[in-house]
Amino acid sequence: MSGPLQDVRVVEFAGIGPGPFCAMVLADFGADVVRLVRPGSSVRTEDVTTRSRASVPVDLRSDAGRSAALALVAQADLLIEGFRPGVMERLGLGPDELMALRPRLVYGRMTGWGQYGPLAHAAGHDINYIALAGVLNGIGTPDRPPVVPMNLVGDFGGGGMLLAVGLLAALHEVSLTGRGQVVDAAMTDGAALLSAFIHGLRAEGQWSRQRGMNLLDGGAHFYGTFECADGRHVAIGSIEPQFYRLLVERCGLDPQLFGDAMNAERWPALKAQFGEMFRREPREHWCRLLEGTDACFAPVLDWDEAADHPHNQARGTFTRVSGVLQPAPAPRFSRSGERAPQAPWADTLEAVLDRGRSTS
Repeated sequence: MSGPLQDVRVVEFAGIGPGPFCAMVLADFGADVVRLVRPGSSVRTEDVTTRSRASVPVDLRSDAGRSAALALVAQADLLIEGFRPGVMERLGLGPDELMALRPRLVYGRMTGWGQYGPLAHAAGHDINYIALAGVLNGIGTPDRPPVVPMNLVGDFGGGGMLLAVGLLAALHEVSLTGRGQVVDAAMTDGAALLSAFIHGLRAEGQWSRQRGMNLLDGGAHFYGTFECADGRHVAIGSIEPQFYRLLVERCGLDPQLFGDAMNAERWPALKAQFGEMFRREPREHWCRLLEGTDACFAPVLDWDEAADHPHNQARGTFTRVSGVLQPAPAPRFSRSGERAPQAPWADTLEAVLDRGRSTS
């Protein structure tokens, strides 16, 4: 069971963040990924997003380096690059050159702003991309500036994950037409796409422009996090009436006082009462009372606690590779399975080319 992409070859031009993450997902699915790195770059087991693939040192500014890249691309199905627009073209490795060499090639481009537009050539990071997409403004409480989130929405969800989806969609189209194409993945576009559900709620008049005052952004008393007596936290998501009733019942609350849950005017007062209630007992008390029920409850776990939780243990959600704790591949495939993660390794151009020829 080595994954559904075991016959797919990928060339990854090394970058940071979303590009390596995309390549990691494809490698987890069984693809043979070769990562081209600058000469002198180290291979680090701790860099989880580089797992399950070889790193080959190549100087793309030299004739020999470009020739090496061309030789690898000639065997490839997919390509991933994350440079600013125009960089690959200046190196002689742009889509026109490489797709003339390999007409079936799917050429994946990962940037923050996209290949064109007024900001295309500007520097930026996740926080800038989700700010422009309208997402950052919706995160936080109404009385404070927007909360800076981890770089999951722009870099990895709207960026790397959607690039992987785009590459696989284009690869399917190659099987129909025999022709590759360019996939232009911009984190601004991707972050905006991830907010499609919220735009739908806004169109229905069910979502306010004011952050922290809505159903799913911490405004509702039954959808949020609460501190416990031991300083730890729990997460409640009892949206549906039957789940909310169960929460109220198991916590011994007055159903009359806590009725009319969807009346947003009452949310601040009810949230304050929920907060007072949860602060009376430690997190473990609430786990014993609510975890595993339809009250839509979970403890807020830290990185180590998450790996040790019985549910995650049962599903193998986390694994260790050369002693490094990391998430296991996802999603799961019933027949082909997924590739067991391996520590990244250094390789030579000759060995990689020989391996490609032997599988052609």
